[in-house]
Order: sequence, then C-alpha cells, then structure tokens
Amino acid sequence: MKIVSLLGVGVIGVVLGCVCLVSQRKSLFGVLLSMEIFTLGIYSVIFSVFWAIGELGSLCLVFLTFGVCEAALGLSVLVSLVRSVGSDYVSSLTSGHF
Repeated sequence: MKIVSLLGVGVIGVVLGCVCLVSQRKSLFGVLLSMEIFTLGIYSVIFSVFWAIGELGSLCLVFLTFGVCEAALGLSVLVSLVRSVGSDYVSSLTSGHF
C-alpha cells in the first residue's frame, strides 16, 4: 500500500511541476523551483517502481545526484544573472545585456 501512495505522490508531483513550469512567465526562480518539483516527483516515481520490483540499485542514487547537479547549476546561473542584470524577471532580459 505504501508503494501505491508513494507512486501517487510522485505522479502528482510530476503533474504539478509541469503545470508550474508551463505557467511561469515572469521569474526564473519560479522556473527553477518548478523544475525541482518535477525532478523530485520523477525521483519518487522511480524509487517506488524499483522498490516494487525489489531492485533498489544505484539508479535512484545516480538520478538524485543528477538532480542535485541540476539544482546547483541552475542556482549558479540565477546568481550570475541577478548580479549582471539586477533581477530575475524574464522581461528584463534582452540580448544587449550579455
């Protein structure tokens, strides 16, 4: 029963992450947060599927490592953008600033 509930939470996380990612038009920070929700939803789906199979191999750990690397890279790009432009709003981005 725990597997089904974890799989349901993962699917809800993936759907919620997709909806938030599509609806974000102003802030890049919101886009990064929705991508993290999406990543954690996929991780919980992968974890629950591999737990049901009985093979908790290193794939879950590798996927979580890539998720952390993606978060660190996104945060560094966000900090660089805020330092150079002054805000993280998409409307303030033009090709003349780079």
